Amino acid sequence: MAEKFSLKDHLFNPETVAQLAAEYAAGVPAFDAAQFTTEALGGFQSRELMDRLEWLATCVETQLSPDFNVMADQLEAAMPARLDPSLRDDDFGHFIHGVPGILAVRHGLENHRERALDLLHAATQRFSMEFYIRPFLNRWPDETLGRLALWAGDQNYHVRRLVSEGTRPKLPWAKSVTLTQDQTLPLLDQLFADGTRYVTRSIANHLNDIAKFAPDVVVDQLAAWANSNTQVDKEMAWMQRHALRTLVKDGHAGALDMLGYRADAPVRVTAQMKTPEVKIGDALTFEVQIAADELCDVLVDYRIRFARPSGKSAEKVFKLKQGKVRLDAPLSLAKKHTLKAQASTFQWHAGPHALIVQVNGVDHAELAFEVTG
Repeated sequence: MAEKFSLKDHLFNPETVAQLAAEYAAGVPAFDAAQFTTEALGGFQSRELMDRLEWLATCVETQLSPDFNVMADQLEAAMPARLDPSLRDDDFGHFIHGVPGILAVRHGLENHRERALDLLHAATQRFSMEFYIRPFLNRWPDETLGRLALWAGDQNYHVRRLVSEGTRPKLPWAKSVTLTQDQTLPLLDQLFADGTRYVTRSIANHLNDIAKFAPDVVVDQLAAWANSNTQVDKEMAWMQRHALRTLVKDGHAGALDMLGYRADAPVRVTAQMKTPEVKIGDALTFEVQIAADELCDVLVDYRIRFARPSGKSAEKVFKLKQGKVRLDAPLSLAKKHTLKAQASTFQWHAGPHALIVQVNGVDHAELAFEVTG
């Protein structure tokens, strides 16, 4: 039987610790690599993923100067070479190089803000500092936003990406930031025409975060950028699709229209439920036919309205098809949807359910089915 993969053991193991020890020994005089390695590995067993990184920082910290300005110099001296500048995307860096960010927050946040931000600027070119810029944004919002506005024009694309990624409203794994879109959109406005996908991907993800609480703002911002003609058309189209993915799923009319999916598309939809009664664990099967009198781009989704023991209902949207419908080429779709007994985000219950077919965000057909235990 294969051993279960452990991300924390993959990221933090004797080889990665030895690499970090060698870097600090090379950059910091009198750094005891053997002592560091023994201490670091000895503390891993009882710690989870992110706590292991904090522990690494503690083990490094004990051998550095207590004077933060000197400590920052030592941390920079021990940094590896910058990440490959020829890459254009998905070059996040290695978790072990998050140590400078942790120590910048621990020792620089209150009394050494400027030197700590300089340290983050250097460190993010080795490993993304998106987690560690956020305490500075919360503690010193105006000063840190001012620094980020300068970094938006930095020659290094990792620094430019940090401007967007570090200010994201809903950055995964990260602490929240007390910023509004009025504070972050001017930064994205400096960045959206960037020629690096790593940066534009972050911008699109940032907009997708904002879309969850200010959808019209996102649609309007994307429209303004498109009208400026300062980003390559192909990349602008990609950014729109990626930034609007939540709004498309929600059927937001403005988002769908921007992507070419007209709410008033002249389509005719018929649907048939093949399994009007289905057991939990079996598959729900249905068919959809879409016809039109003219060429139409269509985005076909379906929603399932779930029964709940309380008598209330809940809904979830699922993707079905993205395509075109022509007068002489209607779209015929068939789908099997398994009713997983142990679904991760919802639980099936016996009772009456409904399936709603929507085209370009508009409901066109509703089918009833009964779920049995």
